[in-house]
Amino acid sequence: MEVKKGNTTIVFENWVNQFSDALYSWALYKTSSKETAEDLVQDTFVSAFHKIDNFKGQSQPKTWLFSILNNKIIDYYRKNAKIKKHEFKLSEKAGFQLSDNLFNETNGWKTREIDPIWDQEEELLDNPEFNGVMAACIDNLPEKWKTAITSKYLTDKKAKEICQDLGITVSNYWQIVHRAKLLLKECLETNWV
Repeated sequence: MEVKKGNTTIVFENWVNQFSDALYSWALYKTSSKETAEDLVQDTFVSAFHKIDNFKGQSQPKTWLFSILNNKIIDYYRKNAKIKKHEFKLSEKAGFQLSDNLFNETNGWKTREIDPIWDQEEELLDNPEFNGVMAACIDNLPEKWKTAITSKYLTDKKAKEICQDLGITVSNYWQIVHRAKLLLKECLETNWV
């Protein structure tokens, strides 16, 4: 559904009426703050209004609005995160080292204890401070790795589409995702715990 110039205001008002509650619920779930959720939804609609002429109807309006909101949420946490970047460098080299350190000299898995922080996964995802550190860790990844992770987990793109976007093979994509997750784990354990 491409938006026509004369119908822009009517279409936009319908979207506000249709999707405000769903967007607000999602923002509240992700931030645990009514005021922040309201601000993020408002910012989402302002951005959408300014970009409405670019909406070509290749996705549902709700999907488009949620992608704008998700970016606003990420920006919110990124801005509020307190990662000491000078103390923790996320690089491809560090990702390769983490990946290599999973195996012993005979190429068997090293046994490693799991940090008890990961036993509280559900509570962590509802914690605004944790989400801030997570957003900052994602932002600190090497660019290609950040794109792979955000495309896979925040926009739910399929692997084939992500590979095309990045110009990489499927096996390279899975290696990047694996190493990026290892770096994120290390970053979270360093900056959150």
